[in-house]
Amino acid sequence: MTQTEQEILAALVELESAVQRMKTETPKPNLMPIFTRIDDLARTLPDNANPQLQHYLRKKSYEKARLFLQGREAENAPGNCHGHVE
Repeated sequence: MTQTEQEILAALVELESAVQRMKTETPKPNLMPIFTRIDDLARTLPDNANPQLQHYLRKKSYEKARLFLQGREAENAPGNCHGHVE
């Protein structure tokens, strides 16, 4: 896993944690900085980065991207793209 992919994974895990905390915390966690960091990191991926990862990030399928980076791709439910990776 590249450094950028590790940073994306860390941000995705942070996002998942923040979403879970939304159920109990007041005030609610601000998710926008996390979304911005994920998007900024995704833009720095090289052209030859894994196309499936690029697809998930482009489509904002953050849970799927997290599972992919964690080596848990088999847990990803098929989306509306019907297996098509752009």
